[in-house]
Amino acid sequence: MSEKKNMSAANIPHIGPGGKPGRGPGGPMGARLNAEKPKNTRRTLGRLIRYIGKSGVILAALLLIMIAVTGADLVGPFFQQKAIDAISLSDGKLSVDMQAMAGYLALMAVVFAVSAALSYFQGILAAKLSQSTVYAMRNDLFRKISRLPISYTDSHRHGDIMSRMTNDVENVSNAVSQSIATLFSAVLTLAGAFCMMMYYSPVMTAVAVVTIPLTILVSSGLSKFMRKYFVRQQKLLGQLNSAVEESVTGYKTVVAYGKEDEAVEKFGAVAEDLRKCSISARIWGSVMGPIMNFLGNFQYVLLAATGGFLILSGRGRITVGSIQAMLQYSKKFSHPINMIANQYSMILTALAGAERIFEIMDAADEIDGGKTDISLDGVRGDIEFENLQFGYVPGEPVLKGLNLSVGAGKKIAIVGATGSGKTTIVNLLTRFYELDGGRITIDGVNITDIPKEKLRKMIAIVLQDTVLFSDTIGANIRYGRENATDEEVRAAADTAMAARFIDRLPGGYETMLSESGTNLSEGQRQLLSISRAVLADPKILILDEATSSVDTRTELKIQQAMGNLMRGRTSLIIAHRLSTIRDADMIVVVNGGRIVESGNHEELLALGGEYSKLYSSQFAGVAI
Repeated sequence: MSEKKNMSAANIPHIGPGGKPGRGPGGPMGARLNAEKPKNTRRTLGRLIRYIGKSGVILAALLLIMIAVTGADLVGPFFQQKAIDAISLSDGKLSVDMQAMAGYLALMAVVFAVSAALSYFQGILAAKLSQSTVYAMRNDLFRKISRLPISYTDSHRHGDIMSRMTNDVENVSNAVSQSIATLFSAVLTLAGAFCMMMYYSPVMTAVAVVTIPLTILVSSGLSKFMRKYFVRQQKLLGQLNSAVEESVTGYKTVVAYGKEDEAVEKFGAVAEDLRKCSISARIWGSVMGPIMNFLGNFQYVLLAATGGFLILSGRGRITVGSIQAMLQYSKKFSHPINMIANQYSMILTALAGAERIFEIMDAADEIDGGKTDISLDGVRGDIEFENLQFGYVPGEPVLKGLNLSVGAGKKIAIVGATGSGKTTIVNLLTRFYELDGGRITIDGVNITDIPKEKLRKMIAIVLQDTVLFSDTIGANIRYGRENATDEEVRAAADTAMAARFIDRLPGGYETMLSESGTNLSEGQRQLLSISRAVLADPKILILDEATSSVDTRTELKIQQAMGNLMRGRTSLIIAHRLSTIRDADMIVVVNGGRIVESGNHEELLALGGEYSKLYSSQFAGVAI
């Protein structure tokens, strides 16, 4: 695997561990997607509840309204029983207490009106609660992603990470807005209905609860079976997003190699797996409701038969109105269980999504540890690489005891075959990765003792693949130093030879760039990247194959701009085009994780070693 890939999402100056937006997985672990491992449901639910609890006022108001709604719902059958029992049969004569019936019916109307109004506000509060919860969760997740080590973003599919930020958080939002009210209302209704049933008839209550153990047994068995489908569904959705992202960002490559059908086939395979899994998840998720409804209806029949028997046998103080009330309360007693069952698929999906979110949150933060108070203004730029030992994969070292001394203000070129370890040196200098052995110092201070924020402010990187954002040209340049004035931005663009083409644009520095700056030429994007580095005013400059993808005429402009940028700065240049580094103070040749040659251009050519072979392969067509 090429070493360039190890750097693909990492080498962005002052962006942090998030990596380059829209890129596929980089690094030696890029092709691996960690298998989904369901976490402890109780622990996940507990963490989710803590997020919900952050909106304490909204939650308290919602619970109070739900208590009122549930109370109004429970008192309705009581008034209905009283209204029915206002009708009496004595000595074969039917009599109706119209005043009592009218009073109870009026009370029922008031109760139902109040319940409807409170239900409206309940819906508003539930929406606010869900959005407040996912707002906090999404912010914490994004903040966590910004603190992850580069190795994490290099070893996980970017589409899957984005799926957790979007799809999984949205599933949690849906569950919070709907299931919180459902679950709390279910508990209140169960308790209230049971008390009212006991008030009317303990015997009929005992009959009503006969089906409860069977309901619990069926629901727990089905939920255990269903869980695996919902967890796999979320994983496949992440893979689908990754496939789409890779195809869109790499569209030109797909088309150039005629791989459209293969990309469609790959997408179709993942989509087919997701289709089958989603069907299974939905089928088993929908089975729960009908089973619970059947058990509820069975309970209803048993209760009606029991009530009729009690009236005919003259046992207890059961009336027709009491039976009607008991039937209503039995429905209210069984309905919460059915509500929970019908919500179970949503709850499972939300918990599966929450597990995936918390998996990222539980990942280790990027290691810092730097405590040395160092002034950026006093940095000279002397760099020492001492016996560097490093490998991306344990047991597969990339650097094997590399030593290099770079004097302040010197221009050092690093060359070598692909995979020799050139870009890895930059990864370690910026602490995108941590050393396995050896040390790197700047002005004699170990970089592990320098806070990463200060370390990376000392360094600016200009990459082969420029990173531009969907914003104005001025804002993209100002990314190097956000508090820069307009004059400083223009001066940086002028130094980088970018001012000429910017001034010709209709919007000038306010010209909006499309995604990744695709409405500019590759050379223009590179000049903007150099402008950004000029504005950052770094003490140390890294140029990572900054001209390898442009034509010769554009290369000359960029070389002139980079010459202005490198003046007075310690510069490390990684280059494949050896014509761009002839004037370097020193050229080092890396091979097999070690420096095998060093010297200036003429000295290395005269040596007739690795550098001479590389140079000849480019300019004389000699095979290596």
